[in-house]
Amino acid sequence: MSKVSEAKIKTDSISMNQSKVSEANGRVDHSMVETQVVGGNRYEVIEGKVDWRGRPALRGRHGGVGNSFFILANFGLENMASLSLAVNLILYFMGVMHIPLSDASNLLTNYMGTSYMVAVLISVFADIFIGRYMTVIISSLIELVGMLLLMLQAHSDRLHPPYCKGFPFNPACERVHGSNEVHLYLALYLIAIGSAGIKAALPAHCADQFDDKHPVERLQMSSCFNWLMLSLCTGGAISVTVFVWVQDNKGWDKGFAAATGAMGLAIVVFVAGLPRYRIATVQGSSALTEIFQVYVAAFRNRSLQLPEDPEELYEISRSKAASPDTEFVAHRDRPFRFLDRAAIVQATEDADAAPPNPWRQCRVTQVEHAKTVLAMVPIFCSAIIMGTCLAQLQTFSIAQGSTMDTRLGKNFVMPVASMPIIALVILIFAVPIYERLFVPFARRVTGIPTGITYFQRVGVGLVLSIVSMAIAAGVEVRRKKVAVEHGMVDMIPIPGKVYLPMSCFWLAPQFAVFGVADMFTYVGLMEFFYSQAPRALKSMSSSFLWCSLSFGYFMSTIIVQAVNAATKRITASGGWLASKNINRNHLDLFFWLLAVLSTLNFFNYLFWARWYRYKPAVVAPEDEEEQQQVV
Repeated sequence: MSKVSEAKIKTDSISMNQSKVSEANGRVDHSMVETQVVGGNRYEVIEGKVDWRGRPALRGRHGGVGNSFFILANFGLENMASLSLAVNLILYFMGVMHIPLSDASNLLTNYMGTSYMVAVLISVFADIFIGRYMTVIISSLIELVGMLLLMLQAHSDRLHPPYCKGFPFNPACERVHGSNEVHLYLALYLIAIGSAGIKAALPAHCADQFDDKHPVERLQMSSCFNWLMLSLCTGGAISVTVFVWVQDNKGWDKGFAAATGAMGLAIVVFVAGLPRYRIATVQGSSALTEIFQVYVAAFRNRSLQLPEDPEELYEISRSKAASPDTEFVAHRDRPFRFLDRAAIVQATEDADAAPPNPWRQCRVTQVEHAKTVLAMVPIFCSAIIMGTCLAQLQTFSIAQGSTMDTRLGKNFVMPVASMPIIALVILIFAVPIYERLFVPFARRVTGIPTGITYFQRVGVGLVLSIVSMAIAAGVEVRRKKVAVEHGMVDMIPIPGKVYLPMSCFWLAPQFAVFGVADMFTYVGLMEFFYSQAPRALKSMSSSFLWCSLSFGYFMSTIIVQAVNAATKRITASGGWLASKNINRNHLDLFFWLLAVLSTLNFFNYLFWARWYRYKPAVVAPEDEEEQQQVV
């Protein structure tokens, strides 16, 4: 951390003592508080945070609710730009690039999956090397370039196949190929990488604006994740209405131009808040390496006997810590007791010998971090199937809507890709209700500061995702019945002109229920991963949510292909989802399959949620026993 200029900041040290947070009553015993005087005002220095120039971050000047606006605005504007692609690209692939439905669906899910998967890699880079705020800026610029390329391709006739009426039923339609296909993939995956970087770093950067050791800010940090969801929904609502309408009615190039403009504005807003941010100090070393050291050391020490007293395990002394920011975590027996072997003290005759080999002897804190990361894996896996369900709402449900009546009144035809607006509008109202009404009420009943636990919140969302898939199956049965009754099974749908006599608002319940499921599950997981992760892995842990979505999208591709292969010989269409004509497919059975898989996943989640043990609190200096092994 750089030194503070004495000309600008006068440092005033006050009493030194350890700050304690009581989880029972939320009070703080303020001590070891360092303050600084700036412009005649005294501010409290925030441990482990700096401003953009490397000077100590000050409470009241940096971070907090007001300054998080810039971050929330960036998140909302980025989602405004990217969501219009996620919900409408399936129609762009089919209508402009002439890619068949199943291939277009897989292309979209692979694009989305890559975006979420890369988030984990970028988050590690952010934590170790350049920091979260710089990751957001660089990623935003990359995404902006990708959107410019996509806009250019949509605008230039030379960069996409010639217009062809009647796709997918007209075999003469030319599919995108060659350099134009390369252009499409380059644009898509630049957008995917940029969006991944924002998703990896920005939620953790938003949480960095609050101090989890401060009673008020600790609750505000919990609310921060709800605000992030609200900003996503607000930006998304504009995206799937205004931007999608422009794409469908004014041209894809103009629609992509609007998305590009929103992305540019997101960058400007985020940079404008730079002087006001609290910025977490960059670790400069790989916390992942320390995690792997535990696993290697535990394996190497597998034949050693664990001491009966855990205080005999190795831990450095606070007085000899390399940095005042060094993290200390108390020991716990469960889970993964076998990893404690990594902290068995190796025999040595010289107490002043060099530090032990970290691949054979690790700190207790390291071991506890390794236990926490490993224990997160089953919870992470439990969220994958929900990402698979989400993929269907962004692909097959949009294809369903393209065959239905999308008119609103006599003159306005709603774009099919605007269907997610139902879920977004519900969320825009549901998030404040949850935050302002439900949480205070539940807090009084349960005594839990956040109202309900992370796991209870996630569980509610998983149940609602099952309900959403069951509703989707029922609606598809009804839609196909209408097509058969009116002799329109083989019709070529044209929005507002040729469609089934069935309103697209039949799809509203499945979107609405899944939207509420999003609020519970994804916000709960985001908060869970951030709160439980080691300090040096906050960005990476936050990206676990996006990684689970990534696996969900890839699993969607695998399940679609597996279902088609398994049902190829027993269906006239060559598979449940193989026909180019959605009316000839068995999408209803596919939705029922997802409902069953989601139900099995829910019971799997219940098992792991009951098994999980929250990470122990940070060890206070006065609680550190002299008999603990030190170096």
